[in-house]
Amino acid sequence: MIGNLALWMFPVLLVVIFIGVPVAFALMSVALVFGLMWFGDAVVVMFAHRVEEIAGSHILAALPLFVFMGAMLQRSGIAEGLFETIHSWTYRLPGGIAVGAIVMCILFAMSSGVVGATEAVVGMLAVPVMLRHGYDKGLISGTICAGGSLGSIIPPSVLVVILATVADMGIGELFAAMLLPGLLLGGLYIVYIIAYCTIWPNAAPRVAHVVDDTPWPEHLWRTAVVLLPPLTLIVAVLGSILCAIAVPTEAAAIGAIGSIALAVGYRKFSIDVMREALMTTLSITAMILTIVVGGLMFSGVFAAAGGLNALQSILVDSQLGSWGSLLLILFVTFIAGFVIDLITIMLILVPLALPIIKSFGFDPLWFAITLLIMMQTSMLTPPMAGAIFYFRAIAPPEITLRDMYRGVIPFVALHFVVLALLFAFPWLALWLPTVLLGR
Repeated sequence: MIGNLALWMFPVLLVVIFIGVPVAFALMSVALVFGLMWFGDAVVVMFAHRVEEIAGSHILAALPLFVFMGAMLQRSGIAEGLFETIHSWTYRLPGGIAVGAIVMCILFAMSSGVVGATEAVVGMLAVPVMLRHGYDKGLISGTICAGGSLGSIIPPSVLVVILATVADMGIGELFAAMLLPGLLLGGLYIVYIIAYCTIWPNAAPRVAHVVDDTPWPEHLWRTAVVLLPPLTLIVAVLGSILCAIAVPTEAAAIGAIGSIALAVGYRKFSIDVMREALMTTLSITAMILTIVVGGLMFSGVFAAAGGLNALQSILVDSQLGSWGSLLLILFVTFIAGFVIDLITIMLILVPLALPIIKSFGFDPLWFAITLLIMMQTSMLTPPMAGAIFYFRAIAPPEITLRDMYRGVIPFVALHFVVLALLFAFPWLALWLPTVLLGR
């Protein structure tokens, strides 16, 4: 009976969030009220164990270091040089500035892992350039929103660091599993932009570029000077994890120290830059960890009250079968993304869904990647698209909300293409962990 009552925690949580309570405190307060109702004072001990679990997590220790790496690259202005260099190679393509923006998003996602940071940095660099050259406003919006969202599906994603903790999975195998689907998605973005701008050239007028008259050796040298150091840092961080040379915390430390070294090498380092990067890291990390603690408290009370068993019984009684249950879980994830942030969705759904998925014989690693893609899809889908809200904060007034909605739809469709490919070919997620980690 209590298990069925536990299901009421979800509607109560939504009501509390809708009345304006911050997500972290909404999770904690709902967990506290229901926990006191069912377990009395013992719930305090349960919460203390959750806090201790978070404080002692060696995986989450990598979180502030990854955030700092991205913040330092952003605050030092290295990203601006990267964008200009990438654009010097892509400008000849149809939609070349947009293509360069996607490539920049992929690189910055690999060095940041924070969706909002990637979208803000690349958006501030690329949007004025695309507007100045007469790009279609829908194409601009879709490019920046979709490209910025790649931070959730390309390592070292902050979401995946949290997912590894919640799902009790190895962060190395998660990074390996998400790499191919993430790059495939980014590649489809580029293919779509080139095809769209080839069919409708007025959407992205060709631009001249000063590099036209630059000798190839000099152009290659300038490119190497700008691109090789950040790429070396990315390879060192991700490669050390994927090849099992370093644990995530050690690799994140390499990234943090390497980002400072890059800023010094490019003569972008200063006390002000360091202070801004540290404050950004502090605020983002504190926000994320507070939500993580609240989410684990919520899921702990729900599971202890028998809510997980009640949920499993509902799915069994519905006779949806294994694939029907999987699609239902992904659909709930998609809808939840309209009203709840991605970290909260993960903290609530993953502990509940994983036992169900395992009972149906699905590979939990493969499921984790499909869940990440579905959350990213929800983040892009109107009307409550989180990526659009990030973009609105930096978009000029001439780009309207209608332009944004119109622009993201084709990119949303590409997400479902990748999801269908993962359903048809699970090896897209499982091959790399097998090769690199012997999974």
